[in-house]
Amino acid sequence: MNHSVWEYAPEGADDETEVRPVESVPVNDLSNRIVGTEVSLANGSRVWATVGNVDSEDARATQQFLTLAVVRDGAWFLLARYHDFYFDIDKNGPAALAKFLNLSIAEVFPISYDIRRYVKGESASFVGHVTAEPRERLSEAEVIKLALR
Repeated sequence: MNHSVWEYAPEGADDETEVRPVESVPVNDLSNRIVGTEVSLANGSRVWATVGNVDSEDARATQQFLTLAVVRDGAWFLLARYHDFYFDIDKNGPAALAKFLNLSIAEVFPISYDIRRYVKGESASFVGHVTAEPRERLSEAEVIKLALR
């Protein structure tokens, strides 16, 4: 990847998912940004992915809302989390990601990421693991409350 950090285009862009590269890295914060980096699968292999929704102030929020999209042979797979009410978890969940990668769930999860080199400061949110099953499962009301804090 030529650029490691991308930010969502400002209001007025043609598409709310439009991103543009951030030229100066490391950045001060990751709000409204995604990081392109290699992540490690449970079997030790490394794949390119984007990591988003990283909250440097709140590791719990990052654990709940972190987004992960993995690329394989030019195709992208956006992993749905247990609370992604608008996604079909069967088509976008952990088992589907394993199938996309032609691996078993045990070979894929946990997925480890380390994005410390792309952002200034210290935070528990910059290094972590994405598990097939959440460490903490919140109710819908709790998810909404955490998102709106």
